[in-house]
This record gives sequence, C-alpha cells and structure tokens, in this order.
Amino acid sequence: MVAPAQGEGCSLAMRVIVTGANGQLGSALVALLSARPADSVLGVDLPEVDITNPVSVAAVFDSFAPDVVINCAAWTAVDDAETKEELALHVNAEGPRVLAAQCAVSDAWLVQISTDYVFAGDATSPYVESAAGDPRSAYGRTKLAGEVAVLSELPSCSYIVRTAWLYGLQGSNFVKTMLKFEKERESVSVVTDQIGQPTYAGDLAAQIIALLDARPAAGIFHATNSGQCSWFEFTQAIFTAIGADPARVLPTDSAAFVRPAPRPAYSVLGHDAWAAAGIPEMRDWREALTAAFADGLTA
Repeated sequence: MVAPAQGEGCSLAMRVIVTGANGQLGSALVALLSARPADSVLGVDLPEVDITNPVSVAAVFDSFAPDVVINCAAWTAVDDAETKEELALHVNAEGPRVLAAQCAVSDAWLVQISTDYVFAGDATSPYVESAAGDPRSAYGRTKLAGEVAVLSELPSCSYIVRTAWLYGLQGSNFVKTMLKFEKERESVSVVTDQIGQPTYAGDLAAQIIALLDARPAAGIFHATNSGQCSWFEFTQAIFTAIGADPARVLPTDSAAFVRPAPRPAYSVLGHDAWAAAGIPEMRDWREALTAAFADGLTA
C-alpha cells in the first residue's frame, strides 16, 4: 500500500489483519473494523496463527493479502516475565520482527502496540514520544526490543503505538477486578503513589483506526486517554460510576504491594505526535470510563 502524503488525511479501504484478536484491544479493533463496510478484517490468535513462526505468518498473509497488520499479540504477564524473560522476548520481540519482515515483503503497514513500561517511570512530566527507553522490568525490556525490531525491519511503513493502564469489555483488567472486589469486600486498599492514564480499549481501537485513515508518516504515537490520576483515584471513580460509596476505597502505597516486577511510578504519556499529525488526542479518562460502562463493561 502506498501511503498518502503526511497530513493528506484521506481514508482508504483497508484489508486488515488483527493479531491477538481475542484480547481486549484486539476484539475491540475487530468489532470496529467489521462495522466499516469498505474495510475487510481478519482477526487471528493462537493457535491458528503464531506470530513468532515465519511459516505461520506467511500462510495467513498469502491467504488474506493484508495491506495493514495491527499486532495486539503479546506476552502481557508482567510478573512472570521476570523469571521467563527469554520466552517473553520471543513473543514480544521476535514476533514483531517476523511480522515486520513479512510486511516488508508484502508491501503492508504494521501497527505495533507497545507500552509505558518501556520507560523508567521516574519522570515528573509526560513522556514525549522521542524520549529514550529505559525499562526497569523484563516485560518493559522485551516490549522495547519489539519496538526496535519493527523500526529496524520496517522503518517507513510502521507505527509504534504505546498505551498504558488498558481496560476493555473482554479479558481481565483492573476495572473488572475492582468491580469484583466491590461486591466481595467491605473496603479495598489502592495505591496513591502510581500515576497514569486509564485507557479504554474501545477508545484506543478508534484512535488506531483514525491513525490508519489519516496515514501520516511512520513514527511513534502515545495513545492513552487524556488526563491523569492515581490507581486510588481511578478506583474511586469506578465505585462512583456504579453507585458504590467511594469512601470504601482506602489509600495505601506501593510498599504494601511488593511484586516481582517493578511498576512505573509515573506512566503519563505525552500526546504531541497526534497534534503534529492533525489527529485529535483521545478524550479524558473520566469520559471514557463512563462510555465503557454504557458499552456494557461488567465484572
């Protein structure tokens, strides 16, 4: 596919493969793309397609002939990656490399989904898209390696889309866990010293499609809902949204929840690349949370 000039902003009919289609972002992308009459979408996941296997990837490319691939497939078990980094690296770096190499052969674009974990999480202002990666966890290292692989194999026909604090209608996520705890517990303790941007998978899917429609030059984009909050504030908002008493959410700090993998203390991502591309940034996280419940988000 030949991209329109940067800023031209025209919408093209697309043939899109979504990998990791059973996950919360992949399923949202398949649903939105399926509702667009001009587009054709194929959602794939294990075991039918293994992104780390060149033969498996080539076969699905041959049968569907995509002009865009959105890679939502990933090792996302953050804590397990600390003791299984080689396995996580195989999925999170070798998989994107295989996809990017096949896209180069097939003249297709690749959208690689990445994460705030590529940064140290010790900043005091939003991370710009050009900030150097400095991951503190095995998961972050493997995701950064995936970015490097894609940019090496497919520098002019790829988008790196970093997101954070993702939740959606499918799969397990923080919102669903808090909804479950609200039913089961008198109170729930949540940390106040980790700051980020809750991001609704439905909004992220729509933003990725807007990016593909506009088709600016290849580059890195931070795709999170606007605004920022702590996990504590996010949980209070969740309780309020369902009519529960937010006073049942109690403040604590990260010292009370020691995990194998360090969590970034500051995960706020800047959105300058959207303005440069002439694409509006995503709406405030509070509006997105309200929309998620309206869309049927439940525990």
